[in-house]
Amino acid sequence: MTEAEAIDGELELLGRITTASNATFLGRIGDTEVVYKPIAGEAPLWDFPDGNLAHREAAAYLVSESFGWNVVPRTWLRDGPFGRGMVQLWQNVDPDQDAVDLVASEAVPEQGWRQVFDGRDESDRPVTLIHEDSVALRRMAVFDVVVNNADRKGGHVLPMPDGHRYGVDHGLTFHVDHKLRTVLWGWLGDDLTPDELAAIERVRADVVGELGASLSALLTDFEIGAFAARLDRLHARAVFPAPSGEMPAMPYPLF
Repeated sequence: MTEAEAIDGELELLGRITTASNATFLGRIGDTEVVYKPIAGEAPLWDFPDGNLAHREAAAYLVSESFGWNVVPRTWLRDGPFGRGMVQLWQNVDPDQDAVDLVASEAVPEQGWRQVFDGRDESDRPVTLIHEDSVALRRMAVFDVVVNNADRKGGHVLPMPDGHRYGVDHGLTFHVDHKLRTVLWGWLGDDLTPDELAAIERVRADVVGELGASLSALLTDFEIGAFAARLDRLHARAVFPAPSGEMPAMPYPLF
């Protein structure tokens, strides 16, 4: 799909995605399937400004591109059947893979996974929230810290057949206050790798360049300043942060 087709091609709706909290549709532009979230269908939130969740999703994609990690599928703003909104390339996930899972505590794998927390299910059986210990998910966790993702549910991690993991649903990002709520706490306190630190440096330099110029059309100056400060803070500390503040550390529901 060309850039002209992405912006001006006919957006045909195929159906509504009813599991989403805001109006979300499966659509098609030519032969390419997409997700369409019209701004008019955004539900008001007490802690995020009304009418700009689509802009935050587009901003998250730009940051993903600056990192060079392909965390977020291609995302852009355009007009559609219900007005202007966010459009994102649809991803066909592997239903046999789970990057984040809730398992019986005695069944936690010995290798390749990180434990997040222990709890009990509705039958009072011990369960453990786990996620993969993979490069793709580590990068997503770094990305979430700097964009201040307030809603990284397990269902927002898409396991692709080739082993890649995409992150989606980034409307609750870039708040100026600490809002990090995620299921990806498994690396808490671990040192960042040289590759991760270099990527943070790259994005920070881009804030005063092309990335910052593009973000200025999507976010406020205060939000961009807070984003730059999070990059500086994470790079200086060089470890995965711990939960802080009075906000819950994880989203609800978890998936």
